[in-house]
Amino acid sequence: MRFVVSSSQLLKNLQKIGGVISTNTVLPILEDFLFDIDKNRLNITATDLDTTMSVSMEVDSKETFKVAIPARILLDSLKALPEQPITIAVDETTNGIEITTDNGKYKLSGENSIDFPKEPSAENVEQVTLASSILNTGISKTLFAASTDELRPAMTGVLFQLDENGITFVATDAHKLVKFNRSDVQGGNTAFIVPRKALNLLKSVVPNNDTEVAVQFNKANAFFTFDNIQLICRLIDAKYPDYNAVIPKENPNLLTVAKDDFLSSLKRTSIFSNKTTHQVVLKMSGSDLAVSAQDLDFSNEASEKLTCDFQGSAMEIGFNAKFLIEMLSALDCSDINIELSTPNRAGIIRPSEKEENEDLLMLVMPVMLNN
Repeated sequence: MRFVVSSSQLLKNLQKIGGVISTNTVLPILEDFLFDIDKNRLNITATDLDTTMSVSMEVDSKETFKVAIPARILLDSLKALPEQPITIAVDETTNGIEITTDNGKYKLSGENSIDFPKEPSAENVEQVTLASSILNTGISKTLFAASTDELRPAMTGVLFQLDENGITFVATDAHKLVKFNRSDVQGGNTAFIVPRKALNLLKSVVPNNDTEVAVQFNKANAFFTFDNIQLICRLIDAKYPDYNAVIPKENPNLLTVAKDDFLSSLKRTSIFSNKTTHQVVLKMSGSDLAVSAQDLDFSNEASEKLTCDFQGSAMEIGFNAKFLIEMLSALDCSDINIELSTPNRAGIIRPSEKEENEDLLMLVMPVMLNN
């Protein structure tokens, strides 16, 4: 049994799904790609049991068969080959694999496809369809705020919430929170939590354009399908915290500042901050914003002044610079608004100008000011 395929096209498709494969796995078969050839169609699958990705492509073949091929050696050999048609032959009896190129032959051992885990089936699913750019933006704007604390599993993923307001993506680690809503997506009244690994894989392959992505989901799994790719992931089975309860409603003080200037200032001053708290202090009054940081243990300190528009009573508040830098880096606007109430309550960051059908809110908890 054999098929002929372009080496560069095969490599390109394998790299799309290769991130699923874990190196230290208890089941050796999970270090393989499953090749499923049906005449001129090749479907390649990779899985770690929680996340499964598959990609399909055209090949030259007249046969139908399946085989599991070790991922690492296959990827490494394809990266070392120049672009050319290659022939991959499989011995039905031994699962031995022979790759033939213009000037060489390479042999490796495959495994029986029967041992490869079956992927979950899409039963009793609900479905919503959205543009890939919305999914890409929703993941990019929120994923960085998800927790890495495995003791709080619900917060290690991103909440997808569907209701009459459209689709809302939410991520939080209890220190920062991001809520991104698109009002132009319709579908159901439900919510589910998608794990971090699946979202990182999606972000790397979902195009930032109008390609339609079909999102199907049931109580156990979510299925993302677009172009020639499908990603299936096990959902996080936990209750997401009531994030609306922590968003302050009354914020009488409003700071408007140029995002890039503020971001650059934070990056410079935070170098001199305490390496544990990463605290920077913002002091606002009228059209002046002072950004300062200090590390008393090493007598390091820095301060800068920026022009801003501040409406409210003069105030001083401390934040973790790392959190502010992460949030501002995820924004693509020229000016930002920071809504504040008191120095011990969360600050809310929003773009000064809203995109059509979009609403983005970022919340960051303050750090107690040094005396």
